[in-house]
Amino acid sequence: MKNLFYFLGSLAVALAAAFLVHHWLSSNDDPGYVLLGFGGWSLETSMVVFAVGLVFTFFALYVFFRFLGWLMRLPGQLKEDRKAIKFNRSQEALIAGLVDSAAGNWESAEKVLIKHASNSGAPLLHYLTAARAAQSRGAIDKRDEYLQKAADQSGGSDLAVGLTQAELHLSANQFDQAIETLTKLNSIDPTHGSVLKLLHQTYQHIGDWEGLLKLIPALHKNKILMEAEVKLLETETFSRLLKQAAATNEESRIQTVWESIPLHMQNVRDIFNIYFAAMINAGAGAKIEELLIKKVSEHWSDVLVEIFASIENSNAANQLITAERWLLSYPDNAVLLRALGKICIRNQDTEKAMKYLSRSLDSEPTVAAYQMLGDLFFGMDDKDKASKCYKRGLELAASEVISNAEAISK
Repeated sequence: MKNLFYFLGSLAVALAAAFLVHHWLSSNDDPGYVLLGFGGWSLETSMVVFAVGLVFTFFALYVFFRFLGWLMRLPGQLKEDRKAIKFNRSQEALIAGLVDSAAGNWESAEKVLIKHASNSGAPLLHYLTAARAAQSRGAIDKRDEYLQKAADQSGGSDLAVGLTQAELHLSANQFDQAIETLTKLNSIDPTHGSVLKLLHQTYQHIGDWEGLLKLIPALHKNKILMEAEVKLLETETFSRLLKQAAATNEESRIQTVWESIPLHMQNVRDIFNIYFAAMINAGAGAKIEELLIKKVSEHWSDVLVEIFASIENSNAANQLITAERWLLSYPDNAVLLRALGKICIRNQDTEKAMKYLSRSLDSEPTVAAYQMLGDLFFGMDDKDKASKCYKRGLELAASEVISNAEAISK
Protein backbone atom coordinates (compact mmCIF):
# COMPACT_ATOMS: atom_id res chain seq x y z
CA MET A 1 0.00 0.00 0.00
CA LYS A 2 2.82 2.39 0.81
CA ASN A 3 4.54 1.68 -2.53
CA LEU A 4 1.27 2.37 -4.41
CA PHE A 5 0.94 5.69 -2.63
CA TYR A 6 4.48 6.67 -3.58
CA PHE A 7 3.85 5.62 -7.18
CA LEU A 8 0.64 7.64 -7.58
CA GLY A 9 2.18 10.62 -5.80
CA SER A 10 5.19 10.60 -8.14
CA LEU A 11 2.88 10.36 -11.20
CA ALA A 12 0.78 13.29 -9.99
CA VAL A 13 3.88 15.42 -9.38
CA ALA A 14 5.22 14.60 -12.85
CA LEU A 15 1.92 15.52 -14.54
CA ALA A 16 1.63 18.74 -12.53
CA ALA A 17 5.16 19.69 -13.55
CA ALA A 18 4.29 19.04 -17.23
CA PHE A 19 1.22 21.24 -17.13
CA LEU A 20 3.14 23.99 -15.33
CA VAL A 21 5.70 23.95 -18.13
CA HIS A 22 2.85 24.03 -20.67
CA HIS A 23 1.29 27.02 -18.92
CA TRP A 24 4.61 28.83 -18.86
CA LEU A 25 5.23 28.19 -22.54
CA SER A 26 1.67 29.24 -23.49
CA SER A 27 2.12 32.56 -21.68
CA ASN A 28 5.07 33.26 -23.98
CA ASP A 29 3.11 32.32 -27.13
CA ASP A 30 5.56 29.48 -27.67
CA PRO A 31 4.07 26.03 -26.82
CA GLY A 32 7.30 24.30 -27.85
CA TYR A 33 7.89 21.91 -30.72
CA VAL A 34 9.22 18.36 -30.88
CA LEU A 35 10.06 16.39 -34.03
CA LEU A 36 11.14 12.76 -33.92
CA GLY A 37 12.27 10.91 -37.04
CA PHE A 38 13.12 7.23 -37.53
CA GLY A 39 13.75 5.90 -41.03
CA GLY A 40 10.71 6.87 -43.15
CA TRP A 41 8.69 7.68 -40.06
CA SER A 42 8.38 11.01 -38.25
CA LEU A 43 6.46 12.30 -35.25
CA GLU A 44 5.64 15.94 -34.73
CA THR A 45 4.07 17.17 -31.48
CA SER A 46 4.14 19.94 -28.93
CA MET A 47 6.53 20.01 -26.00
CA VAL A 48 3.76 19.41 -23.44
CA VAL A 49 2.30 16.39 -25.22
CA PHE A 50 5.77 14.93 -25.60
CA ALA A 51 6.54 15.52 -21.93
CA VAL A 52 3.26 13.95 -20.77
CA GLY A 53 3.81 11.00 -23.09
CA LEU A 54 7.33 10.59 -21.79
CA VAL A 55 6.07 10.58 -18.19
CA PHE A 56 3.39 7.99 -18.93
CA THR A 57 5.87 5.85 -20.87
CA PHE A 58 8.33 5.94 -17.97
CA PHE A 59 5.72 4.95 -15.42
CA ALA A 60 4.28 2.27 -17.72
CA LEU A 61 7.74 0.72 -18.13
CA TYR A 62 8.32 1.04 -14.37
CA VAL A 63 5.06 -0.82 -13.65
CA PHE A 64 5.91 -3.48 -16.25
CA PHE A 65 9.35 -4.23 -14.88
CA ARG A 66 8.11 -4.24 -11.28
CA PHE A 67 5.42 -6.72 -12.26
CA LEU A 68 7.97 -8.79 -14.15
CA GLY A 69 10.24 -8.83 -11.07
CA TRP A 70 7.31 -9.86 -8.86
CA LEU A 71 6.52 -12.75 -11.22
CA MET A 72 10.14 -13.88 -11.11
CA ARG A 73 10.20 -13.76 -7.29
CA LEU A 74 6.79 -15.39 -6.91
CA PRO A 75 7.98 -19.08 -6.83
CA GLY A 76 10.61 -18.28 -4.22
CA GLN A 77 8.13 -16.30 -2.16
CA LEU A 78 5.59 -19.11 -2.29
CA LYS A 79 8.34 -21.55 -1.20
CA GLU A 80 9.28 -19.29 1.73
CA ASP A 81 5.64 -18.97 2.71
CA ARG A 82 5.19 -22.75 2.67
CA LYS A 83 8.40 -23.12 4.69
CA ALA A 84 7.18 -20.58 7.24
CA ILE A 85 3.88 -22.43 7.57
CA LYS A 86 5.69 -25.73 8.13
CA PHE A 87 8.02 -24.08 10.62
CA ASN A 88 5.10 -22.68 12.62
CA ARG A 89 3.44 -26.07 12.57
CA SER A 90 6.66 -27.72 13.78
CA GLN A 91 6.86 -25.25 16.67
CA GLU A 92 3.27 -26.04 17.60
CA ALA A 93 4.08 -29.75 17.28
CA LEU A 94 7.08 -29.37 19.62
CA ILE A 95 4.91 -27.72 22.26
CA ALA A 96 2.22 -30.38 21.82
CA GLY A 97 4.84 -33.15 22.05
CA LEU A 98 6.30 -31.73 25.26
CA VAL A 99 2.82 -31.43 26.77
CA ASP A 100 1.96 -35.02 25.78
CA SER A 101 5.25 -36.26 27.25
CA ALA A 102 4.56 -34.45 30.51
CA ALA A 103 1.09 -36.03 30.57
CA GLY A 104 2.45 -39.51 29.86
CA ASN A 105 0.93 -39.77 26.38
CA TRP A 106 4.13 -41.28 25.00
CA GLU A 107 2.85 -42.65 21.70
CA SER A 108 1.04 -39.42 20.79
CA ALA A 109 4.06 -37.33 21.74
CA GLU A 110 6.42 -39.48 19.67
CA LYS A 111 4.15 -39.36 16.61
CA VAL A 112 3.66 -35.59 16.54
CA LEU A 113 7.32 -34.83 17.28
CA ILE A 114 8.73 -37.04 14.52
CA LYS A 115 6.15 -35.91 11.95
CA HIS A 116 7.31 -32.29 12.12
CA ALA A 117 10.98 -32.71 13.13
CA SER A 118 12.40 -32.16 9.62
CA ASN A 119 10.71 -28.73 9.32
CA SER A 120 11.67 -27.50 12.76
CA GLY A 121 14.23 -24.90 13.63
CA ALA A 122 15.25 -27.15 16.51
CA PRO A 123 15.04 -30.75 15.22
CA LEU A 124 17.37 -31.85 18.01
CA LEU A 125 14.68 -31.20 20.62
CA HIS A 126 12.14 -33.17 18.59
CA TYR A 127 14.36 -36.25 18.31
CA LEU A 128 15.59 -36.18 21.92
CA THR A 129 12.08 -35.80 23.32
CA ALA A 130 10.80 -38.50 20.97
CA ALA A 131 13.61 -40.80 22.17
CA ARG A 132 12.50 -40.33 25.78
CA ALA A 133 8.90 -41.02 24.80
CA ALA A 134 9.90 -44.16 22.87
CA GLN A 135 11.83 -45.55 25.83
CA SER A 136 8.96 -44.76 28.19
CA ARG A 137 6.66 -46.94 26.11
CA GLY A 138 9.29 -49.67 25.79
CA ALA A 139 10.25 -49.09 22.13
CA ILE A 140 14.03 -49.40 22.56
CA ASP A 141 14.73 -49.82 18.82
CA LYS A 142 12.84 -46.61 18.03
CA ARG A 143 14.65 -44.85 20.84
CA ASP A 144 18.03 -45.75 19.35
CA GLU A 145 16.82 -44.65 15.89
CA TYR A 146 15.79 -41.23 17.20
CA LEU A 147 19.04 -40.86 19.14
CA GLN A 148 20.99 -41.55 15.94
CA LYS A 149 18.95 -38.93 14.08
CA ALA A 150 19.58 -36.50 16.93
CA ALA A 151 23.33 -37.18 16.66
CA ASP A 152 23.15 -36.48 12.92
CA GLN A 153 21.41 -33.18 13.68
CA SER A 154 23.57 -32.25 16.67
CA GLY A 155 25.55 -29.49 14.97
CA GLY A 156 27.96 -28.99 17.87
CA SER A 157 25.53 -30.25 20.54
CA ASP A 158 27.26 -33.61 21.02
CA LEU A 159 27.20 -33.24 24.80
CA ALA A 160 23.43 -32.68 24.89
CA VAL A 161 22.80 -35.73 22.72
CA GLY A 162 25.30 -37.86 24.62
CA LEU A 163 23.90 -36.92 28.03
CA THR A 164 20.37 -37.79 26.96
CA GLN A 165 21.62 -41.07 25.53
CA ALA A 166 23.47 -41.90 28.74
CA GLU A 167 20.48 -40.99 30.92
CA LEU A 168 18.21 -43.24 28.87
CA HIS A 169 20.71 -46.11 28.97
CA LEU A 170 21.07 -45.68 32.72
CA SER A 171 17.30 -45.64 33.35
CA ALA A 172 17.00 -48.79 31.20
CA ASN A 173 19.77 -50.49 33.25
CA GLN A 174 22.02 -50.61 30.17
CA PHE A 175 25.07 -49.80 32.23
CA ASP A 176 27.74 -50.87 29.74
CA GLN A 177 26.31 -48.57 27.05
CA ALA A 178 25.98 -45.74 29.58
CA ILE A 179 29.62 -46.12 30.65
CA GLU A 180 30.78 -46.15 27.02
CA THR A 181 28.88 -42.95 26.19
CA LEU A 182 29.86 -41.14 29.38
CA THR A 183 33.54 -42.05 28.96
CA LYS A 184 33.53 -40.45 25.51
CA LEU A 185 31.80 -37.33 26.87
CA ASN A 186 34.27 -37.14 29.74
CA SER A 187 37.15 -37.18 27.26
CA ILE A 188 35.50 -34.24 25.44
CA ASP A 189 34.93 -32.20 28.63
CA PRO A 190 36.52 -33.67 31.79
CA THR A 191 34.97 -30.93 33.97
CA HIS A 192 31.35 -31.21 32.83
CA GLY A 193 29.21 -31.52 35.97
CA SER A 194 26.35 -33.59 34.54
CA VAL A 195 28.76 -36.06 32.94
CA LEU A 196 30.62 -36.53 36.23
CA LYS A 197 27.36 -37.00 38.16
CA LEU A 198 26.10 -39.65 35.75
CA LEU A 199 29.47 -41.44 35.83
CA HIS A 200 29.30 -41.42 39.61
CA GLN A 201 25.78 -42.94 39.58
CA THR A 202 26.67 -45.55 36.95
CA TYR A 203 29.85 -46.72 38.71
CA GLN A 204 27.88 -47.12 41.94
CA HIS A 205 25.12 -49.07 40.18
CA ILE A 206 27.53 -51.59 38.70
CA GLY A 207 29.87 -51.68 41.69
CA ASP A 208 32.90 -50.48 39.75
CA TRP A 209 34.70 -49.12 42.82
CA GLU A 210 38.06 -48.83 41.07
CA GLY A 211 36.45 -46.62 38.40
CA LEU A 212 34.76 -44.57 41.10
CA LEU A 213 38.06 -44.19 42.97
CA LYS A 214 39.61 -42.62 39.86
CA LEU A 215 36.60 -40.30 39.54
CA ILE A 216 36.61 -38.96 43.12
CA PRO A 217 39.34 -36.29 42.55
CA ALA A 218 37.33 -34.81 39.63
CA LEU A 219 34.14 -34.84 41.72
CA HIS A 220 35.98 -33.00 44.48
CA LYS A 221 37.89 -30.56 42.27
CA ASN A 222 34.83 -29.51 40.27
CA LYS A 223 32.66 -29.22 43.40
CA ILE A 224 30.17 -31.81 42.18
CA LEU A 225 29.92 -33.13 45.74
CA MET A 226 30.29 -31.30 49.03
CA GLU A 227 33.25 -32.00 51.29
CA ALA A 228 31.23 -34.23 53.59
CA GLU A 229 29.79 -36.17 50.63
CA VAL A 230 33.29 -36.73 49.23
CA LYS A 231 34.45 -38.19 52.56
CA LEU A 232 31.44 -40.50 52.71
CA LEU A 233 32.08 -41.60 49.13
CA GLU A 234 35.76 -42.23 49.85
CA THR A 235 34.83 -44.28 52.90
CA GLU A 236 32.33 -46.36 50.95
CA THR A 237 34.70 -46.83 48.01
CA PHE A 238 37.70 -47.98 50.05
CA SER A 239 35.43 -50.17 52.21
CA ARG A 240 34.05 -51.88 49.12
CA LEU A 241 37.51 -52.39 47.65
CA LEU A 242 38.68 -53.96 50.90
CA LYS A 243 35.60 -56.23 51.00
CA GLN A 244 36.25 -57.34 47.42
CA ALA A 245 39.83 -58.17 48.35
CA ALA A 246 38.66 -59.90 51.54
CA ALA A 247 36.34 -62.14 49.50
CA THR A 248 39.42 -63.65 47.82
CA ASN A 249 40.98 -64.55 51.18
CA GLU A 250 44.35 -63.58 49.71
CA GLU A 251 46.58 -61.81 52.19
CA SER A 252 48.70 -60.14 49.48
CA ARG A 253 45.69 -58.67 47.70
CA ILE A 254 44.19 -57.36 50.95
CA GLN A 255 47.52 -55.78 51.87
CA THR A 256 47.90 -54.21 48.42
CA VAL A 257 44.51 -52.53 48.71
CA TRP A 258 45.28 -51.37 52.25
CA GLU A 259 48.57 -49.80 51.24
CA SER A 260 46.84 -47.95 48.37
CA ILE A 261 44.50 -46.23 50.84
CA PRO A 262 45.64 -42.73 51.93
CA LEU A 263 46.75 -42.46 55.54
CA HIS A 264 43.87 -40.18 56.53
CA MET A 265 41.42 -42.80 55.25
CA GLN A 266 43.25 -45.66 56.98
CA ASN A 267 42.32 -43.95 60.24
CA VAL A 268 38.60 -44.18 59.48
CA ARG A 269 37.08 -46.74 61.86
CA ASP A 270 34.89 -48.55 59.33
CA ILE A 271 37.86 -49.02 57.01
CA PHE A 272 40.41 -50.36 59.50
CA ASN A 273 37.74 -52.63 61.02
CA ILE A 274 37.25 -54.27 57.62
CA TYR A 275 41.01 -54.52 57.09
CA PHE A 276 41.64 -56.23 60.43
CA ALA A 277 38.76 -58.67 59.96
CA ALA A 278 39.87 -59.48 56.40
CA MET A 279 43.46 -60.16 57.45
CA ILE A 280 42.32 -62.45 60.29
CA ASN A 281 40.05 -64.39 57.93
CA ALA A 282 42.98 -64.73 55.53
CA GLY A 283 45.07 -66.27 58.32
CA ALA A 284 47.30 -63.23 58.77
CA GLY A 285 45.98 -62.09 62.15
CA ALA A 286 49.43 -62.11 63.76
CA LYS A 287 50.64 -59.50 61.25
CA ILE A 288 48.04 -56.93 62.25
CA GLU A 289 47.84 -57.69 65.98
CA GLU A 290 50.23 -54.93 67.02
CA LEU A 291 48.45 -52.32 64.89
CA LEU A 292 45.06 -53.51 66.17
CA ILE A 293 46.18 -53.16 69.80
CA LYS A 294 47.37 -49.63 69.02
CA LYS A 295 44.00 -48.72 67.50
CA VAL A 296 42.12 -50.07 70.53
CA SER A 297 44.36 -48.04 72.82
CA GLU A 298 43.79 -44.88 70.78
CA HIS A 299 40.05 -45.30 70.14
CA TRP A 300 38.20 -47.83 72.26
CA SER A 301 35.92 -49.98 70.14
CA ASP A 302 33.87 -53.04 71.09
CA VAL A 303 34.10 -54.20 67.49
CA LEU A 304 37.91 -54.09 67.55
CA VAL A 305 37.95 -56.01 70.83
CA GLU A 306 35.86 -58.77 69.25
CA ILE A 307 38.18 -58.79 66.23
CA PHE A 308 41.20 -58.97 68.55
CA ALA A 309 39.72 -61.99 70.32
CA SER A 310 39.43 -63.72 66.94
CA ILE A 311 43.19 -63.62 66.30
CA GLU A 312 44.65 -67.08 66.62
CA ASN A 313 48.38 -67.17 67.22
CA SER A 314 50.87 -69.18 69.18
CA ASN A 315 51.03 -66.75 72.09
CA ALA A 316 47.52 -66.67 73.57
CA ALA A 317 49.02 -65.83 76.97
CA ASN A 318 50.20 -62.43 75.74
CA GLN A 319 46.73 -61.82 74.25
CA LEU A 320 45.22 -62.50 77.66
CA ILE A 321 47.64 -60.10 79.36
CA THR A 322 46.79 -57.36 76.87
CA ALA A 323 43.04 -57.85 77.25
CA GLU A 324 43.21 -57.96 81.04
CA ARG A 325 45.10 -54.67 80.94
CA TRP A 326 42.11 -53.15 79.14
CA LEU A 327 39.84 -54.63 81.81
CA LEU A 328 41.34 -52.21 84.33
CA SER A 329 39.73 -49.34 82.40
CA TYR A 330 36.54 -51.15 81.36
CA PRO A 331 35.74 -53.63 84.16
CA ASP A 332 32.05 -54.08 83.29
CA ASN A 333 32.29 -54.09 79.51
CA ALA A 334 30.31 -57.17 78.38
CA VAL A 335 32.11 -57.40 75.02
CA LEU A 336 35.56 -57.27 76.62
CA LEU A 337 34.57 -59.87 79.24
CA ARG A 338 33.24 -62.17 76.51
CA ALA A 339 36.48 -61.65 74.52
CA LEU A 340 38.49 -62.56 77.62
CA GLY A 341 36.43 -65.73 77.97
CA LYS A 342 37.15 -66.63 74.35
CA ILE A 343 40.89 -66.01 74.79
CA CYS A 344 40.93 -68.10 78.01
CA ILE A 345 39.25 -70.98 76.16
CA ARG A 346 41.96 -70.78 73.52
CA ASN A 347 44.49 -70.65 76.38
CA GLN A 348 42.82 -73.77 77.87
CA ASP A 349 42.05 -71.95 81.12
CA THR A 350 38.49 -73.22 81.61
CA GLU A 351 37.98 -71.85 85.11
CA LYS A 352 38.97 -68.32 84.17
CA ALA A 353 36.94 -68.53 80.95
CA MET A 354 33.80 -69.46 82.91
CA LYS A 355 34.39 -66.59 85.29
CA TYR A 356 34.71 -64.02 82.52
CA LEU A 357 31.74 -65.38 80.57
CA SER A 358 29.55 -65.33 83.68
CA ARG A 359 30.52 -61.73 84.36
CA SER A 360 29.78 -60.87 80.73
CA LEU A 361 26.28 -62.38 81.02
CA ASP A 362 25.68 -60.51 84.28
CA SER A 363 26.62 -57.27 82.54
CA GLU A 364 24.71 -57.93 79.30
CA PRO A 365 23.26 -61.31 78.26
CA THR A 366 24.22 -62.30 74.71
CA VAL A 367 23.64 -65.39 72.60
CA ALA A 368 27.39 -65.77 71.92
CA ALA A 369 28.28 -65.79 75.65
CA TYR A 370 25.57 -68.38 76.43
CA GLN A 371 26.84 -70.50 73.54
CA MET A 372 30.47 -70.45 74.75
CA LEU A 373 29.52 -71.07 78.38
CA GLY A 374 27.24 -73.94 77.34
CA ASP A 375 30.08 -75.46 75.32
CA LEU A 376 32.34 -75.26 78.37
CA PHE A 377 29.79 -77.04 80.58
CA PHE A 378 29.21 -79.62 77.87
CA GLY A 379 32.95 -80.24 77.66
CA MET A 380 32.97 -80.79 81.43
CA ASP A 381 30.12 -83.30 80.96
CA ASP A 382 27.73 -81.05 82.93
CA LYS A 383 24.85 -81.48 80.50
CA ASP A 384 22.20 -79.89 82.73
CA LYS A 385 24.02 -76.58 82.98
CA ALA A 386 24.95 -76.80 79.32
CA SER A 387 21.28 -77.29 78.40
CA LYS A 388 20.27 -74.31 80.53
CA CYS A 389 22.83 -72.10 78.79
CA TYR A 390 21.73 -73.28 75.34
CA LYS A 391 18.07 -72.77 76.26
CA ARG A 392 18.65 -69.24 77.50
CA GLY A 393 20.67 -68.48 74.40
CA LEU A 394 17.85 -69.73 72.16
CA GLU A 395 15.26 -67.74 74.13
CA LEU A 396 17.39 -64.63 73.80
CA ALA A 397 17.88 -65.22 70.07
CA ALA A 398 14.13 -65.72 69.58
CA SER A 399 13.41 -62.55 71.53
CA GLU A 400 15.82 -60.61 69.33
CA VAL A 401 14.18 -61.99 66.17
CA ILE A 402 10.71 -60.97 67.40
CA SER A 403 11.98 -57.49 68.34
CA ASN A 404 13.53 -57.04 64.91
CA ALA A 405 10.35 -58.21 63.18
CA GLU A 406 8.23 -55.78 65.21
CA ALA A 407 10.63 -52.93 64.41
CA ILE A 408 10.40 -53.71 60.69
CA SER A 409 6.58 -53.88 60.74
CA LYS A 410 6.25 -50.43 62.34
